[in-house]
Amino acid sequence: MGLVSGLLLLPLAPVRGTLWVADHLVTEARRQAHDPRAVRARLAALNDALDRGDIDEAAFEREEERLLTLLERHRQGRQP
Repeated sequence: MGLVSGLLLLPLAPVRGTLWVADHLVTEARRQAHDPRAVRARLAALNDALDRGDIDEAAFEREEERLLTLLERHRQGRQP
């Protein structure tokens, strides 16, 4: 980037910085959401919610299937 273009684009620096931070936050959130330890913890919490009667069997099965799919993809080395 040349001096002139750098000066002309300087007013956009806060926007570019904000977009950079947002991109890194999304990337980190996805990484953490698909971490096998976090998925297993969500499965345990899901089982507890079913035991307490907070969710019905159908909701439990839908969410359990989704979480187990995440674990299987991670095991196979594929990220969603």
